[in-house]
Amino acid sequence: MIYLGVFLASLGIDLIPIFSPPVWTMMVFMLVKFDLNPWLVLAVGVPGSVLGRYGLSLYSRKFFSKVLKPEKSEEMEFVGKKLNGSLWRAWPFVLLYSLLPLSTTALFSAAGVARIKPFQILPPFFVGKFISDAAMLFTGQMAIRNSADFVTGVFSWKGIATAGVGLVLLAAFLFLDWRTLLMKKKFRLNFRIWK
Repeated sequence: MIYLGVFLASLGIDLIPIFSPPVWTMMVFMLVKFDLNPWLVLAVGVPGSVLGRYGLSLYSRKFFSKVLKPEKSEEMEFVGKKLNGSLWRAWPFVLLYSLLPLSTTALFSAAGVARIKPFQILPPFFVGKFISDAAMLFTGQMAIRNSADFVTGVFSWKGIATAGVGLVLLAAFLFLDWRTLLMKKKFRLNFRIWK
């Protein structure tokens, strides 16, 4: 039953369309709290996360059309269509992006808005997610078990820097005028994206 909880929590967290805590933090917590098998946690947590991101891509078009201005939605669709090229271009990009400790919310939101086929992004995301979550899970498990003060580890400069980079990337994704950048090679910010 606890492993089902890991699956459902992973699914739920990655359905969130805005910046949320990474799934691996929940998996580390459950792993240590209930003394679970780390490989089984990965075996149920990663598919839950992938399914959650897939769900996000399915409803993000409708969600963002209600909260963003039409111009920004069109821009997100334009960026997402860049993923719709050949697999040899899209897969390495998605794999590399999912290996980094950054939020993949922007990636799946753009893919959903652009109606990218799941095969374009889900297989490399699964591989990257499994590798990065495994690294974070085993590192987090070791840090918690060997640390007298867990809070110090969570609020380390690396944790804060990673969260900061994630927020900057999310802001760049939302506020950067991608069409102008990709078509005209000009950098422009647009903060008037909300309806």
